[in-house]
Amino acid sequence: MRFGVIRFPGSCDEVDAVLACERVPGASAQLLWHGDAELHGVDAVVVPGGFSYGDYLRVGAIARFSPVMESVIRFSREGGLVLGICNGFQVLCEAGLLPGALLPNVERRFICRQVDLEVVQATMPFTADCAAGELLSIPVKHTTGRYYAPADVLESLDADGQIVLRYARDANPNGSSDDIAGVRNAAGNVFGLMPHPEHAVDPLTGSVDGLKIFTSMAHAHG
Repeated sequence: MRFGVIRFPGSCDEVDAVLACERVPGASAQLLWHGDAELHGVDAVVVPGGFSYGDYLRVGAIARFSPVMESVIRFSREGGLVLGICNGFQVLCEAGLLPGALLPNVERRFICRQVDLEVVQATMPFTADCAAGELLSIPVKHTTGRYYAPADVLESLDADGQIVLRYARDANPNGSSDDIAGVRNAAGNVFGLMPHPEHAVDPLTGSVDGLKIFTSMAHAHG
């Protein structure tokens, strides 16, 4: 399986994302430049964390209009797997590929800590290697990570199984609605989460739980 990891001006986690993808047995990964519309035949796209375009205007708002994202939108509509991590989650929401929006943390400051996540949906391409109800230990680091959607949208997401990850009880670090840490699109091939699974793939970090996200994608691709 070939992963493509986008590099925007201001990305800071794209190299770690590439290294995480390459830990998947039999997988390879390459960087995709934001100004190049060509996806170079990759099997899955990762939109990484960072501060794309300096977070000017609004987080993710400028990156959404980059040439590569126009191709990612087409790729997703054709059923391609797309993973958005932190800033990547913000970009996917801005692009309309995922519902809801990411707002400033309730404490109005940057947070960086390890959190426990509950796997709500395990029967999907991004969490198939997990069990429903399993707790994953993965770090967060963001200032604008509070997931928000109107009440009727939240009800629909819950009813349709689009809430994939929730912060565990009393572990919500940013005030996200319904403790939501990650959601998918209706088709199930686009997934965004605020925590950073690429920073939880090595025993030296204290957790390898994040690797399950990447191995799940590879297994889903076959």
